[in-house]
Amino acid sequence: MGVQGLASLIKNHRTIYRDVRFRKSRLVIDGCNLIYLLYFNSGLDQNRGGDYAAFEDLIEKFIKALRDCEVTPYVVLDGGADYTGKKLETLTLRAKGRIARAHQAAVGDTKEDILPQLVKLTFKQTLARLEVPVAQCYGEADQEIAALAKEWQCPVLSNDSDFYIFDLPAGLLPISYFQWEAVVQSGSQSYIPCKNYNASSFCIVFNIQRQLLPTFAALAGNDYVKLERMDSPVHWTQFCPASSETPTCLEGLLCWLRDFHQTQEAFEAALGLMGELSTKRKAGVLEGLYLGMEEYKLPPSSLKRFFTHGTPPPLPAAEQVAGLVPDWTRLPLTQARLTSDILDVLQLHGISLAFTVGDADMPSMHLTSRPIRQVMYGLLLGKGKQHQVTECDRDGLQLTATLVQPAFTGVSQQLRLSSLDQAEPSQRLQVLLEALGATEASLSRLPPQLRLPVAVTCYWLQRAQPHPDESLLKALLLGISNGEGLRQRAALQIQNEHCKQKLDVRVVHAFNQWQACLKDSLHLNQLLGFPLPEPQIARLYEGTVVHHLVYWMRTGGKLKYFLKSDCSSVKQYQAMLAVVHQLPTQEVSTPSEIQKTAASSQRQPLNDLTANLQQLYGDEDEEAATEVRSAVKALEDIHLDDFVSVRTRYKAKERNNRSKNPELARKEECRGLDFL
Repeated sequence: MGVQGLASLIKNHRTIYRDVRFRKSRLVIDGCNLIYLLYFNSGLDQNRGGDYAAFEDLIEKFIKALRDCEVTPYVVLDGGADYTGKKLETLTLRAKGRIARAHQAAVGDTKEDILPQLVKLTFKQTLARLEVPVAQCYGEADQEIAALAKEWQCPVLSNDSDFYIFDLPAGLLPISYFQWEAVVQSGSQSYIPCKNYNASSFCIVFNIQRQLLPTFAALAGNDYVKLERMDSPVHWTQFCPASSETPTCLEGLLCWLRDFHQTQEAFEAALGLMGELSTKRKAGVLEGLYLGMEEYKLPPSSLKRFFTHGTPPPLPAAEQVAGLVPDWTRLPLTQARLTSDILDVLQLHGISLAFTVGDADMPSMHLTSRPIRQVMYGLLLGKGKQHQVTECDRDGLQLTATLVQPAFTGVSQQLRLSSLDQAEPSQRLQVLLEALGATEASLSRLPPQLRLPVAVTCYWLQRAQPHPDESLLKALLLGISNGEGLRQRAALQIQNEHCKQKLDVRVVHAFNQWQACLKDSLHLNQLLGFPLPEPQIARLYEGTVVHHLVYWMRTGGKLKYFLKSDCSSVKQYQAMLAVVHQLPTQEVSTPSEIQKTAASSQRQPLNDLTANLQQLYGDEDEEAATEVRSAVKALEDIHLDDFVSVRTRYKAKERNNRSKNPELARKEECRGLDFL
């Protein structure tokens, strides 16, 4: 969790740092730390659901800068939550803080450093595409990062203050001083200007023994014991030199430690400063201090063989969790191709849900996607009276814990976690489709990368509360189908308006629900071994763009301004729109009912679909009629008409118009440009 205030202390003693020209080296990167700092320092959107394509571009530039300087990155990510519970108090306080900041960001449209939901998935996908070595730990990554860097004799890139304490022979490169955007060309070589921290320099400046750094960290406060909360806390500032203008606890503690050479004598002296303590209380405090020091002892690296030979590390052997996680999950977990949430469900029977920007007066976005998670819980835990999962979420501004029952679809109850990786592909696909209430036939005519997001959109359209209106659906589908060209036109349009649109918290809530549905569906898809191709997040959603599209439509703007000039994207949009609306609007069903619902809706006649579309768009004007007509035609173009019948007045009218007006027929080859 870091030593609070240590980074600020070192910043005031900059002689500790050494300027370096970093090049031609391995570099172990604290992935989670990098995600936060890259995203928050970039000025990217936080309040409208995230600018994932722009974040992807940023990651690409970062990796290119490293490779231009012959730096080989190895990214290490955190995994599941700590099963010992020692960090529970700290994590609870942080969660409550995020809930409050997420609400403030929504109502005030301010940046409060709240990470959008799919940023981490975008990060993982981008690194995989760029073939950057990535390892996801089973638990917290700090020790694994430090152990690997020590064995490889290379530096760590992070801003986490724990790395100021670890024994790192090649030191730490703080991200704050890592000028990767200012690569310097020197002859035929390039380097990144940065600063290097080494623990030896720290100890020289503060005149303490090197072996006492973990002792210092433990006394400063850790997850096991916090001395400042004792009945008689130690006021370390009293030991600061008289010349200190702004005395701090850390500086006073370091001054006090100068007189000691061994940990034991320092701990005993610290206990003496706390006044009268019972023997039992002293023993408990001393135990907590020593446990805090254990955090900085480095075992042999468990990731070295993974990065060099692809061998995943063994699962934790602790008695509390032994045997709970099947062996086949080790490799996909370490490859970050399987969410670490499954470790929390299996080991703790609990999961902490993300808090993203949203009005706390609205229900949690995760309620919409809970049935998807319940299917995942069923696969992980099987049937059993005790197999409930505690979901940590919010209710208003309060942190809540809700017991959630695992659920089973028609096929999932036949599968076992221990052999899930060996299940028939058709069975694994059917579990995913049953969870989303979709059918293979309706999705199979779409491009592979669109099948999962379209199925999710169908699910969201039926379950989101309040029910998404036309502008929300159109904005989503246009964003998916038009990509970079749409982003560029939207940015130019926003710039030309010379105004910032007020954040609409109801639009934020609707798209938050969609992203939650997508995220949980992606996790279920991962657990099932990718029965559907995983879509690239950066191609699906761009927060500022879709919010602007909704605003544009609701203020009377025509969408043809934002469409690409080629017909393929318009056709793709129409095809997705048709598939989304081929299922009738139905009552929200439980996971056990999904199979029956999907089967009953598989063969909806196209005239019923046309009625659905007509109800959505109305039929009072030719523009709306053309919208319906083109969506129906899109179904034919992707060959969905081989299992639905086509008999509508719009179909007949279209044939009549085409025969009388060849120019209309030609124009509708690029349908969408003139009526959207």
